[in-house]
Amino acid sequence: MSRDGRQRQRGFSLMELAVVAVVLSVLLGVLLERLTFYQEAAERARFEATLQAYKTALQIRLAELILERREGEARRLEVENPTLWLSERPTDYGGDYPARPEAGTWYFDGSARELVYVANSARRLVVEPRNGMKQLRFAVKVAYQDIFVSGRPIRGIAGIGLQPVAAYQWP
Repeated sequence: MSRDGRQRQRGFSLMELAVVAVVLSVLLGVLLERLTFYQEAAERARFEATLQAYKTALQIRLAELILERREGEARRLEVENPTLWLSERPTDYGGDYPARPEAGTWYFDGSARELVYVANSARRLVVEPRNGMKQLRFAVKVAYQDIFVSGRPIRGIAGIGLQPVAAYQWP
């Protein structure tokens, strides 16, 4: 008891507990925001690495055709599944584009002849949604240019690329 005859209370007041709860809620919110940011950054890095592997495989395949003097077959690269050119399929490759694609997976849409990545945790990805999902679609394009041989133009291959079908931005 205290000198004036009242018992001293021990513990936290309701106000102190409310303040602690608010502070913890704010900290948890910041932590979750950072977690989702890093999760999206990891997905974007994995997406870019896989896309670069596809581009490299495409360029190597074109180089093989040129070395074998089979440049005429380069046009076929625009309709083939780009996964065939990789030495190993990506672990997140799902095969042919299904009616219900799974988020975080690569597919080949045979009817459109496009390589498709269905984004998973892409809050900052700006792209036109398709079937309610954010999808990044790419098509193989062979570039040609006229080469002059003995004064006359011959259509030659200038390069090859994996071009986005629709513009996107993933900051």
